[in-house]
Amino acid sequence: MPVLRIALLLPAASMVLAACNSRGKSERNPVTDDFGDTVIVRNAPKRVVSLNPATTEIAFAIGAGDRLVGRTHWDLYPPAASAVPDLGSGIRPNVEAVLGARPDLVLLYASNDNRPAAIQLHAAGVNTLSLKIDHIRDFHRAVGLMGLLLDDSARAAIVSDSVARTLDRVRSMTGSLPKPTVFWHIWDAPLITIGGGSYMDELITIAGGRNVYGDMPAASPTVGIEDVLRRNPRYIITGPEGAVKIKSDPRWSSTPAVKEGRVLVVDTAVVGRPAVRLGEAAIALASLLHPGVIH
Repeated sequence: MPVLRIALLLPAASMVLAACNSRGKSERNPVTDDFGDTVIVRNAPKRVVSLNPATTEIAFAIGAGDRLVGRTHWDLYPPAASAVPDLGSGIRPNVEAVLGARPDLVLLYASNDNRPAAIQLHAAGVNTLSLKIDHIRDFHRAVGLMGLLLDDSARAAIVSDSVARTLDRVRSMTGSLPKPTVFWHIWDAPLITIGGGSYMDELITIAGGRNVYGDMPAASPTVGIEDVLRRNPRYIITGPEGAVKIKSDPRWSSTPAVKEGRVLVVDTAVVGRPAVRLGEAAIALASLLHPGVIH
């Protein structure tokens, strides 16, 4: 009888342990996103819609690119992302089109414009993780959360550590160098630059420069050209199209940086995403501000 009783109890005990493990996993996995919403993923998502170029890059970097079933038309890196169905804009997305992709996880940018979409997706029973990736620390947090939800925290840690090591290397190589002042030209009408609220301001510092609008808390403040002239940056950083506009616009002709040929052109595809190429972006900026130092 004791042997029989044990034999009968073992399957029941196994079922209890399995249930406890399952509950434990669901309790360990809940995360809170930047809208304050709770996301619980009991099984690794197999159909993911990423409506943020940064999270799309991260998904591919941690080996989950083959699970993407939707992206925005801005998500073009890595090249394999172009094979993922284009669902339109990542800001105020077409929720019906997103639901049509039958996702079990949606990655959104946590802007006020996207709050209604997040509410609708949650109401439809779709796990939705909304992240505001504006700073380098936000990138590392996003990688960690995506690694957790997509069930590959080890690979996510490798990606995060690799970026951190590259940024640290650039920082150490430029730390003792002079810090030339920089104005980052983003848009012309109105004139938009980079403020202290952006990861791009952090990249300038890491690359060995000083942002003349780093004292402004906004990520992308609107400024006046007269004020830019007053702050007199040594360098103007811009993309290829911006460089053409600056050099052809008579308003900029009196700026010493323009007159003396100190307009630095960056690859906006590299520096324009707070994602897995942050280290590459820092190297590119440091090479422009301090030629020959980065190797």
